[in-house]
Amino acid sequence: MIKASTRSQGINYAIREVVVPAKELEKKGIEVIHLNIGDPNKYDFDTPEHMKQAVYEAMNQGYNGYAPSEGYVELREAIVEREKRRNNVSYPLDNICITSGVTEALQLLINVLLNHHDELLIPGPTYPQYTLITRFNDAIPVPYRCIEENSWQPDVEDIRKKISSHTKGIVLINPNNPTGALYSKKTIKEIIDIAGEHRIPVISDEIYDDMVFDEKQYATASLTRDVPVITFNGFSKVYLVPGWRMGYILFYHNGELNEIQDAFMRIARSRLCANSICQRACIAALKGPQDHIQKVNKKLRERRDFSYKRLNEIEGISTAKPQGAFYIFPKIETINHGIWKDDKEFVLDFLHKKHVLVVHGSGFCETYGKNHFRAVILPTLETLEKAFDRLEEYMKEKLKT
Repeated sequence: MIKASTRSQGINYAIREVVVPAKELEKKGIEVIHLNIGDPNKYDFDTPEHMKQAVYEAMNQGYNGYAPSEGYVELREAIVEREKRRNNVSYPLDNICITSGVTEALQLLINVLLNHHDELLIPGPTYPQYTLITRFNDAIPVPYRCIEENSWQPDVEDIRKKISSHTKGIVLINPNNPTGALYSKKTIKEIIDIAGEHRIPVISDEIYDDMVFDEKQYATASLTRDVPVITFNGFSKVYLVPGWRMGYILFYHNGELNEIQDAFMRIARSRLCANSICQRACIAALKGPQDHIQKVNKKLRERRDFSYKRLNEIEGISTAKPQGAFYIFPKIETINHGIWKDDKEFVLDFLHKKHVLVVHGSGFCETYGKNHFRAVILPTLETLEKAFDRLEEYMKEKLKT
């Protein structure tokens, strides 16, 4: 047998891994309630009509060939305008590159930022790709603690303690996946100060920046003048087009990132370009009506409030209140009572007994995510109620045994 590479053996993406047993149930005709994947379009959300029309128009206007590797000028100009308007941050056009989703931007950046055994500080818990891609490049993801009792805010002192001579960056995900945390201005500034002391960049994932419920989201680059910030953003979430795979990276610096940025752009040229037609439609997204954002957030706020209240009513379950994105990250208070071996066994048993699919928290961080699970708050209130009623039934049955 021809063997796969050693580096590929550790690839395991929790969010889609749990779909495999769910599909087996569905093959038997069992209806499964999916609370596992962050795709608004799988629920009762839809792409704004003017963006759909823009795809059709782009095809008819002949944008069917390759786009520039760094992305169309008009799209990058629209992003520059958004950053100035929303965050009061000015970017040169050449400091922006359009990518096939944030995941590609992350892959390319890790390729140019980290050498063998370099370290990247990432929030714990975190979106799994940060851990997977770092390890895939023979570097070391170092999780720092986020404090559940403080709405999952980063533990700034833990970040300080975990910086070493091998640390090459500090990652923020704000709003956070999987916890829904929205980082305070004070916390972001403190992390920026630490990065400045150690002359390393902050890598800020802001893909959910306009999906917030009660308070403002602060772009990391807007809070510094002299510390380099590399920002990931895109259209998948706020503009409801996850399948378009449209992301981008922004380099904010005073020359410190020249070599990193140059290497990133060279690799970007080697992979040709992001989707040409969808790029044209994303110009329409930024320049067209924005009223869908408020409507989406209103629905999500209602579903957040319901989920937070309902989950905290269930014996053996507790949860912090999300402030952004569309996730909630409850704790399984009774996980250590010997009923389940770990949170993954909890998730799989819950799936098979009650036909509701969530994701095990250890898939987001083995240290700070364990004994939790992630659920999306995207479904209708009726669907969420049905799912949480099943969870309550499940917990009552398990706690009796």
